[in-house]
Amino acid sequence: MRYKGVVIRPPSEAGSYILQVTYGCSHNTCTFCPTYKGTRFSRRDMEEILEDIEKASRVIPDTERVFLADGNAMCLPAADIVTILKSLSNAFGRLERVGIYANGRDILEKSDEELEEFRRLRLGIVYMGLESGDDEVLRKVRKRDSSGEMIEAVSRARENGMEASVIVLLGLAGEEGSQRHAILSGKAVSSMNPDYLSALTLMVVPGTRLFEEQQAGSFRLPTQRGMLDELFLFLGNCHVDNCVFRSNHASNYLPLKGMLSRDRKTMLESIDMAIQRPEILRPETLRGL
Repeated sequence: MRYKGVVIRPPSEAGSYILQVTYGCSHNTCTFCPTYKGTRFSRRDMEEILEDIEKASRVIPDTERVFLADGNAMCLPAADIVTILKSLSNAFGRLERVGIYANGRDILEKSDEELEEFRRLRLGIVYMGLESGDDEVLRKVRKRDSSGEMIEAVSRARENGMEASVIVLLGLAGEEGSQRHAILSGKAVSSMNPDYLSALTLMVVPGTRLFEEQQAGSFRLPTQRGMLDELFLFLGNCHVDNCVFRSNHASNYLPLKGMLSRDRKTMLESIDMAIQRPEILRPETLRGL
């Protein structure tokens, strides 16, 4: 198994076999993201991919879950994805699920027949970064997909049998746009009704365009209290069914977890308590990407 450059995966894929099928991110212009800035996007050679699968089948034969990296491997042609999924199914007799990162258009460019074939071959979950439901924010941070495209993509993935895990990024609109970002993000998530929802908290990283904007004074990150207010308003505008919510990423001040339709009131009470007692929050020194 060979790896090149920065390889990341969702927290829920910690126990999965990570198979790199692309290098970097095909979009790679988001102003807040430092992950693949030193990596030129390219497709990995299929022969190498199949060789790695064959080797993994001998080294970790009992693999049940696989995650396809890098940043948005769903951008590969459908035929390539099918070839990879078939090879994984043949290699691992106990395979239960394959996961993948995707941008909205990566899914929208696939037909329903192709998405159904992916699911039949055990592609069971797609991880997608909505980041914000405010299209003006998405434009400013140079995201590729609009909120409407993301809503449609999540809907199509779920209609074709895949689970969807969606990320919203607290603080992305800065202080000025915080309330609108929270409300519109909640409304977008409500339209998606994903299976899993995560809220991460923006950390401005040196070397990114957003860091330059912050240094120039054109972007002001919300305060700790502002982030909690934003989370409260966001969850207050999320109306979803059977959606697991998490804010337990290392970037977050307040870890929360529960089923939104059942536990939202308790989560909102926890946020309110944290606002009153900031000493219970994760300190800055322990936050991370």
